[in-house]
Amino acid sequence: MQEPSKDEAAGVRPGALRSLASKFFLFTAILVFWVVATILTYDLRQDSFDVGKALLLFVIVILVSGAISRFTIRLLARPLGLLQAGITAVRNGRLEPVRVSKTGDEIEFLGESFNRMIEALANSRREIREQQELHELRIKERTAQLEEALRGAQAANRAKSAFLANVSHELRTPMNGVIGMLDMVLANHPPLDQAEELQTAQRCAYSLLALLNEILDLAKIEAGKMTLEKIPFGLRATVEDCIQSQQPKAFQNDVILSSEVSPDVPEQIVGDPLRIRQILSNLLSNAVKFTKDGSTLLRVNSQCSDSGELSLQIVVEDTGAGIPAGQLPFIFDEFTQADGSVSRKYGGTGLGLAITRRLVEIQRGQIRAESELGRGTTIYVTLPYEVSLEESSQAPMLEAVPEERLTGLANLARILIVEDNLVNQKVVTAVLRKRGYTIELANDGMEALSKLEKQEGFDLVLMDVQMPVLDGLETTRRIRQEKRWHGLPIVAMTAHAMNGDRERCLEAGMNGYISKPVHPSHLLNTVDEYLNPRDVAAIAP
Repeated sequence: MQEPSKDEAAGVRPGALRSLASKFFLFTAILVFWVVATILTYDLRQDSFDVGKALLLFVIVILVSGAISRFTIRLLARPLGLLQAGITAVRNGRLEPVRVSKTGDEIEFLGESFNRMIEALANSRREIREQQELHELRIKERTAQLEEALRGAQAANRAKSAFLANVSHELRTPMNGVIGMLDMVLANHPPLDQAEELQTAQRCAYSLLALLNEILDLAKIEAGKMTLEKIPFGLRATVEDCIQSQQPKAFQNDVILSSEVSPDVPEQIVGDPLRIRQILSNLLSNAVKFTKDGSTLLRVNSQCSDSGELSLQIVVEDTGAGIPAGQLPFIFDEFTQADGSVSRKYGGTGLGLAITRRLVEIQRGQIRAESELGRGTTIYVTLPYEVSLEESSQAPMLEAVPEERLTGLANLARILIVEDNLVNQKVVTAVLRKRGYTIELANDGMEALSKLEKQEGFDLVLMDVQMPVLDGLETTRRIRQEKRWHGLPIVAMTAHAMNGDRERCLEAGMNGYISKPVHPSHLLNTVDEYLNPRDVAAIAP
């Protein structure tokens, strides 16, 4: 097949000698000239050649060829030229009808066909444009709807966070009173039967507190606001604390609870001790809960990848009930349990393993489970870690200071407690006065400022955050504006436990943060830390 020339491919009109008119003219001239030449050759053979006749025939050849060329241009070349111009216009994007010569032949029919095609293309273009405009309108509407839904979701998320913060505060405040009063009564060594009942109530209170903490942790993780610390800590001590905290439940279930920490695990690693402790506690609690008359083993090993990254492999094995194969892929989902029936035997919210998975993932770790029904469950956790550079150069720790010596120091300290809840006032006051601290109470921020103005010599302020008249944050800001109180330690003691509450307290000028319910030992340790750090170090044996 012959390829088109460059001029044809570019759509350029052919030259004069290559036009249809020229070709018809030359073809006709050659044909007539051949006829004339034949006649003249015949005359020459008959010896009847006439010069005049020859000239006349040549004139006739030229006239006939010109007439045929003119006829060709009028009836063929011009209509084709108009058709070509129209096609070129369509190719350039102008869907305009082609000018058709009324010749009544195939060329006119071809031109009309092109016009119908152009009309169909124009209609298609118009429909496409209308559909495009309709789609753009729908996209704008859908975008507006999505933006509205996003704003609604963000508002709902903010409302949920505010609701959780309020619920946290409203629940923790009375729980602080309940747990505190139970601790005070138990500290007075009641009769054995009453002590057992009080201890049952205390365990129920701590169960409610654990449930509240799980819900708040899940809300923090879902909001992407769970922050991680990177500090050196002793992993072996953390493992031992977690084992000791689960021993009462293990003893109740006749479970042998033990741990193995590989020698290649460093004494101190860098990470978030609170979250690792939470992971270990959740896994051990879950294993002990689902095990009866068996054993639970916690193993911790150290691994090094090909890239040189160190990681902890935490393995928790139990010989408990096991998990059905169909439920195994879902045990790390929220509110999911292996036993989901109404009369489930073991109880619980189904949040422990879900929170554990989230905590592992935000630390760039992995978690998986293997289980066989009736033969127990094994959960594997891999967490990256760094070795503490301070491990070999740590200063020797001070030995524990005897409580009687701390009590002697406490007799010299005065503490201002700013708290609007009467029950919480009683609990905190009882704990601190038992140590020997001198206590002053203020019901709101304005009263606290007044007492600071009128009375000198306060060594520490325990400040609630949410109070009438003047809240704790604004009170702290006003205290920090006075140069004479710049060195006065202020510790937040609040039921607000959502992510960011601690940061807001520190930003306002507070030195520390204690969340309610306040455990007596934690409260005393914090107070001792801020009151007499140098004196405590000085009297340490």
